[in-house]
Amino acid sequence: MHTLILNANGTPLSVFPMSTFHWEEAIKQLWLDRADVLSEYEDWVVNSPSVSFNVPAVIMLRDYVKTARTVRFSRENVLLRDEYTCQYCGTKFHDNHDALTYDHVIPRSLGGKTNWTNISSACQSCNLEKSHFMKMKPIHEPKRPTYFELVNKRQKFSIDIPHESWNDYLGWDANLVNIIRHQHR
Repeated sequence: MHTLILNANGTPLSVFPMSTFHWEEAIKQLWLDRADVLSEYEDWVVNSPSVSFNVPAVIMLRDYVKTARTVRFSRENVLLRDEYTCQYCGTKFHDNHDALTYDHVIPRSLGGKTNWTNISSACQSCNLEKSHFMKMKPIHEPKRPTYFELVNKRQKFSIDIPHESWNDYLGWDANLVNIIRHQHR
């Protein structure tokens, strides 16, 4: 189970990926007086020989942490950039990401690189049809997204969170939020 980490200004350190600590690390930050609790799991208490803690759901760091906003190249980030849509036929795969592959716009056999500007999301049938030819062109020219572009795209899709208080700080559309309660250990 995780604890959402907010920077000293009250915003998540990162939404993409979500900034979290394992609950043990969150308690350590509290014990070291580096963070404050904003919300707790009401039904989850952990004990040491001398003290009991409600496990924090959301903490805010006391010191501001400057964060890098770089986006690493990965299959998941390419699919998100393309909004889980085949860039050749336009079919959406929001609920079945595994049905998408990534396609080299300029095939590797012709010198194409595996990078942001040469990879597009493609369904398996379009990828097979395109093969190593260049007759098919993607609907949108592939480009390197910014961190904020990916965050905005990510917020169009559903998210599972362990506690309703998280959304007070994430700002996700309530219709796209699923509260997933876990058994505590």
